[in-house]
Amino acid sequence: MARVVKVFKTIRNHWKKSTLAVCVLSYGGYWLYGKHCDNLLRREACQLAREFGRQQIAPQEQLKKATVILNPAACSGKANKLFEKNVAPILHLAGVEIKIVKTDYEGQAKKLMELLEQTDMLIVAGGDGTLQEVITGLLRRPDQDSFSNVPIGYIPLGSHNSLSPSLHLLSDNKVRDITSATLSILRGETVPLDVLQIKGETDQPVFALMGLRWGAFRDVAATISKYWYLGPLKTNAAHWFQTLKEWPLVRQLSISYLAPSLRPPDLPPQKPPRPNLLRRIVRRLKSYWNPPVEEPPKVEVAEKWEEQQLATVELYVQTHNKNPVERRLHDSMMIRAEPDSFTVGEFISVGSKKEADPTVFTQNSTKLEAGACQLKLPEGVSGFFNIDNEEYEAMPVEVRLLPRKLRFFISAERREQLLSQPQ
Repeated sequence: MARVVKVFKTIRNHWKKSTLAVCVLSYGGYWLYGKHCDNLLRREACQLAREFGRQQIAPQEQLKKATVILNPAACSGKANKLFEKNVAPILHLAGVEIKIVKTDYEGQAKKLMELLEQTDMLIVAGGDGTLQEVITGLLRRPDQDSFSNVPIGYIPLGSHNSLSPSLHLLSDNKVRDITSATLSILRGETVPLDVLQIKGETDQPVFALMGLRWGAFRDVAATISKYWYLGPLKTNAAHWFQTLKEWPLVRQLSISYLAPSLRPPDLPPQKPPRPNLLRRIVRRLKSYWNPPVEEPPKVEVAEKWEEQQLATVELYVQTHNKNPVERRLHDSMMIRAEPDSFTVGEFISVGSKKEADPTVFTQNSTKLEAGACQLKLPEGVSGFFNIDNEEYEAMPVEVRLLPRKLRFFISAERREQLLSQPQ
């Protein structure tokens, strides 16, 4: 009992040191528990991957080959370590033959895609910038039609992973997100995604999966990190300081657009089985005695562009890839424009919401459905576009929709969740 009393007296006499020790021990225990939970997640994922590796293949079949485009600089330089600990063991245990190609500088992924050899699947390990470079390099190839059929897996290793919520169930644990994305590649379920082709007057086209953003909210979002010292107030402060520098923050532009086209029926995921010999003989005899009538050549109809003048605070040309399994009547992209009548208070409150989700728009915003559009900016206008969270100099551009151009791996749980959402 005397020893206990002595301990309490010591804590009372040295309460500052005791408080610090309790805080350090508590944080250390929390950190160790988090590491233990991460190891359990990795072990569980590896056990599932081992079941894929134990599946027998026919003697004439070969192991699946995967080409991995890895950006080691993603996630503040932690991407390489995250890949080696969370992705590589799963792919190896599943019996996938992987070829890892690491990028050394910005823009290299586009050049690497020009040299890409035929592969069973393509895996992009990085963030929004890496993914955009890969699809841009892929779709610039002369033989892009054949390479567009290669399924693509996306491992969210970057600081911005805009496409990941459309493909995977997200959590507050990065290890869980990475391992679940890797397992969805092994399960092999894919979904077609639309692509936007964005072409300026002189440069080669750039391709995007999410969209093109331009306006005051985009400009402010690029400056929020400068006010890190304000903590949770930095977002509101950045928008308020911008209103002090310039007001009103209205952008003028002319937009021309084409009406969307009807969406053709989805193709079957697998080719139908070949009919037997007797059916093929009967079909050939029918075609011999009753040859099919040749259809007249289709007459090309001139594109009918509609033009509209807009005054807006923010313009966003986006795909429907936020919910890729949504059933739609038309192949289209959405053109959203915020009104030019914001007050300062509304600008700050709406900007805070857009920082969390840039695709959120107010009820009074303009909404257009189009198959293609042309953005014509006034002369002397400077600024930047955000194309899948990557900055490009603002200029007149033509944006065309390439419907269901690429196939990406998706988790079955996320597909069911998206299908259950109201259409």
